[in-house]
Amino acid sequence: MLHARARWNTNEADDEQVERLAKALEIEPLIARLLIVRGMADIEHASVFLHGGTDLTHDPFLLDGMDKAASRIRRALERGEKIRIYGDYDADGVSSTTLMVHLLRQLNAVFDYYIPHRVHEGYGLNKNAIMAAHEQEIGLIITVDTGISAVEEIAFAAELGMDVIVTDHHEPPEFLPEAAYVLINPKKPGCPYPFKQLAGVGVALKLAQALLGRWPEELLEFAAIGTIADLMPLQDENRIIVKQGVKRMQSTANRGIRALLQVAGIQPKDVNATHIGFALAPRINASGRLNNADDAVRLLIAEQEMEAEQLAFELDQLNKERQRLVDEMAKQAVAMMEQKSAAGLSNNVIVLAHEDWNVGVIGIVASKMVDKYYRPAIIFGIDKQSGMAKGSARSIAGFDVYRALTHCHDLMEHFGGHQAAAGMTLSSEHLPELERRLNGMAEEWLTPDDFMPLLHADIACSLDDIGIKTIQQLEQLGPFGMGNPVPKFVVSNVCCQELRTIGKEQQHIKLTLQQSRAESASALDAVGFNKSSVMPWISSTASLDIIGELSINEWNGIRKPQMMIQDLRVPHIQLFDWRGASRLEIRLRELSERLASDHAGADKKQAALITFQSANKELVLKWGDSFPVWGYDSNAGGRCLALNELARNQPLEASPDLVLYDLPANLSVLSDTVGRADCAQRFYAVFESGASAHGTLPTRDMFKTVYASVHQQNNRCLPDAAFIQVLSKRSGFSESLITFMLDVFMELGLIRHTEAGYMPAETTGKKELSLSIKYQQRQKWMEAEQTLLYSSALQLQEWFLEQRGLTKPLLEDII
Repeated sequence: MLHARARWNTNEADDEQVERLAKALEIEPLIARLLIVRGMADIEHASVFLHGGTDLTHDPFLLDGMDKAASRIRRALERGEKIRIYGDYDADGVSSTTLMVHLLRQLNAVFDYYIPHRVHEGYGLNKNAIMAAHEQEIGLIITVDTGISAVEEIAFAAELGMDVIVTDHHEPPEFLPEAAYVLINPKKPGCPYPFKQLAGVGVALKLAQALLGRWPEELLEFAAIGTIADLMPLQDENRIIVKQGVKRMQSTANRGIRALLQVAGIQPKDVNATHIGFALAPRINASGRLNNADDAVRLLIAEQEMEAEQLAFELDQLNKERQRLVDEMAKQAVAMMEQKSAAGLSNNVIVLAHEDWNVGVIGIVASKMVDKYYRPAIIFGIDKQSGMAKGSARSIAGFDVYRALTHCHDLMEHFGGHQAAAGMTLSSEHLPELERRLNGMAEEWLTPDDFMPLLHADIACSLDDIGIKTIQQLEQLGPFGMGNPVPKFVVSNVCCQELRTIGKEQQHIKLTLQQSRAESASALDAVGFNKSSVMPWISSTASLDIIGELSINEWNGIRKPQMMIQDLRVPHIQLFDWRGASRLEIRLRELSERLASDHAGADKKQAALITFQSANKELVLKWGDSFPVWGYDSNAGGRCLALNELARNQPLEASPDLVLYDLPANLSVLSDTVGRADCAQRFYAVFESGASAHGTLPTRDMFKTVYASVHQQNNRCLPDAAFIQVLSKRSGFSESLITFMLDVFMELGLIRHTEAGYMPAETTGKKELSLSIKYQQRQKWMEAEQTLLYSSALQLQEWFLEQRGLTKPLLEDII
């Protein structure tokens, strides 16, 4: 077996619905099945999802306050009134600010923009910035991606005689900034806008649509960046924004975007939502995290190519510095976790703090800790002067971190967030108590299963379902992101025709999968990034279950479907064929080391080494320090006896890995051992025959030849050794084989042995060879040799599965 790293969850669709939808929309059955499990069984609904466009966008004036905001901005335009755009320092805030700059340029407005510094000013509106705006004779402030909670700050602006139009998408607080000229937020109580999940840049786009009186296609690139970067669900209007924004970006004329794509190594024609989320957004965010987000806005509004290239280069360097900081902090965090684990401290919720940690990237480090340990994680940076700790939390399914923080509100000066993420500020003196309470809640709220990641797959399919045409049609379901994830598929019981490592450091794996071992079976290439560690745990005869994403690999003009592996498992007992291995000692050492690193701590399990020669002292001396060594003793009721201290400390029944070192006397001995190994998941078949090998089983004619030779001595018996040597030369039989046959005859009473040598028994009768125990033992030994040494790896595995009552692989339920 090889256990998956996560729990898998998949769905099913009704076959009749699939057939009807596939026929009506002229799509592949697999695509129809996907649409149905994603809630689009209705033909019209599915058609709109696949083909809908701008005609499906909503009237911007459905946003409460939009007409009032548009009128106020037009009045400012007519009067030449100075307008200030007030944004946020993340990618959504930067793209919102950028969009508004391009909009107000079109409208010939008198304007500028302002984004607060993350470290020096913090999030949102602040009174110093408002006072500066007043002194610069700003008459109207338009916020983007911020402002819905700024009650005091907006009241201060109103006192100074400035109007504030708030455009935001965050959750409205209990008390809204009533002093604002107007509040535009689809989540605002009473707002009739039908789609509530717009990003901050999405709300800004709707304001642009209202002012321009049309769908602002030229601004969609910026709207797509912010929507993807802020992890908004790509449904309804967001899906249209991103789909059309990505399409425009593929032929973009924006100098900043082109320069940013260039430093990221992306051709504009190849841009997709994934590139925006993992290449563009991090570089834009790096500006606000480590420096000033103003640099990112300047890039996206640049009118000179040289300026754009310089700014893109600087953002790229900042992003590399951000990556370096994150890696350094993550290593420190992992070291701190290991210290806590070694001290036996509870780590159901990870709470780590350090004075030197940059608060601009603590959220990324928290995410990395969740990825590594699958525990809720809060990472704090501590201000040395004030002693205040600023933290960022990321959580797992089942643990509502915002709810948990509400139970600790008395410890914090400020906190906010939602189920999966939160931010907070508190005195560093309260961190131990916060950690204690959070771990107590996790112990109460979570079960052991909650600490295992959950992978959501759409559907199970066979390799025959996967082809170029199907994967091409998958693209119609994009763009993919939050709320519309890349489809994941489960293929079960597939054979691995080829398994090898790839990559500069051999850190990835590539598999060639087949549904069966027949030569005509369809094959699929599968690639697993950073999964080389699983390779030694997969035997050549394994049947795999794989969950992954589908894509098309194009190389030298040849296009082939491939699967990108997310997780895999071997749901049956595995047999590793190490018979005749030339590097046996190295393999055994590697197995011991691999298990030691894979099962660290109290749960450490070692591979049990089993010998069927109970007095094999040499084996204990050689491997006794690395393996629990067990010897099968037929005189002890057919039990395995512990031959070293490691074996006495780890019951054989608890060993997941069993090395079968030498050949058993018969198959029933091995069958009994295999049947008792309740926890065994992997068997390593060595079956060293050594000097105890018996060779062949003599035929009846061979027995007749030996028996006749004894009679032909005519009472002139030769000494034992001389007789056997003469007979061996004359017959061509080995001396050991002749000795065995003589022993059988003596056991049956057909010959006798005296000081003079071998001679016929005085009274003889016809007796069957099968009555001899020695003959039976050798017969069983030969059967064991034939089955265990001369079978194929696949035949040997099937024999092992039969002994465990598993004639077919044990397919675990996909929950």
